[in-house]
Amino acid sequence: MKKVRAHAVIDGRVQGVCFRMDTRLAASERNIKGWVRNMRDGRVEAVFEGKENDVKSMLKWCEAGPPLARVNKVAVEWESHTGQFDSFQITFA
Repeated sequence: MKKVRAHAVIDGRVQGVCFRMDTRLAASERNIKGWVRNMRDGRVEAVFEGKENDVKSMLKWCEAGPPLARVNKVAVEWESHTGQFDSFQITFA
């Protein structure tokens, strides 16, 4: 299976609703590596690396997010897989 990398920016009510924590759990369930963080403008940014189907599943999850989130848009840039991550982490801007 092809490995890919997706850089996502999630817009909507996505801070203060456990979005990062739940993203980390969802990524772990899908064996996704990378990171997620809050942006200063209220959006959430993430990088997902893994098998193509798993990354696509992760992006689909981001479209809904956790129960208290209200996602308006998920902007995705596909990039070359780097393999630089060994886990999925919550980081800080």
